[in-house]
Amino acid sequence: MTQTDEFGEELADFVRRVAELKAARSLSGGDLPTVLDAAIFELDHVADQLWPWYERLSSGSSGAVPRTASADRQEHHLLRAVFQRFPLPVALVDREAVVRRLNFAATSFTGVRAGYATGRPLTGFLTHADRAAFRSQAAAVARGEGDRSLTVHLQQRPSAPVHATLTAVRPSGEPHTTVLVVLQPGDLGAPGAPGPGESPTAQIPDLGEATRHAALADLADEMTTTLLTAPRGDRETVLQRAAQVLHGSFADWVIADTGTPELSRTTVLAPSEKEAKALAAQAPTECPLVVQTARTAVPSLQVRPPDPAAFGHTAEGAPVLVQANVTSLLCVPLTADGTVRGVLTLFRCGARPVFSMAEAKAMDTMSRHMALAAAGTP
Repeated sequence: MTQTDEFGEELADFVRRVAELKAARSLSGGDLPTVLDAAIFELDHVADQLWPWYERLSSGSSGAVPRTASADRQEHHLLRAVFQRFPLPVALVDREAVVRRLNFAATSFTGVRAGYATGRPLTGFLTHADRAAFRSQAAAVARGEGDRSLTVHLQQRPSAPVHATLTAVRPSGEPHTTVLVVLQPGDLGAPGAPGPGESPTAQIPDLGEATRHAALADLADEMTTTLLTAPRGDRETVLQRAAQVLHGSFADWVIADTGTPELSRTTVLAPSEKEAKALAAQAPTECPLVVQTARTAVPSLQVRPPDPAAFGHTAEGAPVLVQANVTSLLCVPLTADGTVRGVLTLFRCGARPVFSMAEAKAMDTMSRHMALAAAGTP
């Protein structure tokens, strides 16, 4: 069999596998990460095997592969295996700190899948205070200004320092210099500290999709009971009782802004009374996210909010999202009779699991029921 025939068979197999991956898009959400990993593997196969093979055939080199090229590929595979199996968390990023690759230890350490992290800024997994410094140091290393190191904090565990070491590398075939980032826990030598490759975040048990659906069903049932027993048309009472249902078990912060056309802050439930009192004094018009939601009537789900000023600033001038260590938020309109009568915002903070799409959908439904009860609409 000639090399052309072998290439044709290999290409046909690849096309068949791609068709299977396309068909797998209808799987449930829990199975999609496996499908994504398989797709990334197939893309690597094209880049590392099929494309060089095609170039050799196109240049008329149908004979045996030169020994040097074969040795280079073996060296490439060896280096890739070393990168993936290296016991310390390692990431490859570009000059904008966008992740190119994460090794296995890094995915465990950050709690983020490699498929999700690739193409996103590594700074998105750091606390807001560390993001600008990390981006600046990564850009300096990429410009060839030498290796750097700094201490950062993961957003899911802001109290634990992490040492980040950055050095410039130039992979073969890459047009630009990339930055190799090595992460190490700051308390690596302390008793009970997580070892290399171990996640520093608290391990939250995954009780399965059925349990999550049951929790949402219980929340919806409790909310329905609350709205049915609250005095219809009494806006403040309805929203206060609904916020109490959501506060604690579902969200760390619950903020309700109501009124037409001007919004006013009606309810603020926070981890402490002091924090609630401080945010209650803020004008809703100073919160770009609230203003946008009221204008567009479109709910917003943000995980690791990219804009720290999206919910305005405290009286001291600090961004509210940074001050509260918000890791995810939901902002939904309270709509009745086609009119936005208010905006409800929920925060989750620290190491708490972020809001899911299913929770956002359930909250969107509950917000409509809240608006109807508050307006007294039958």
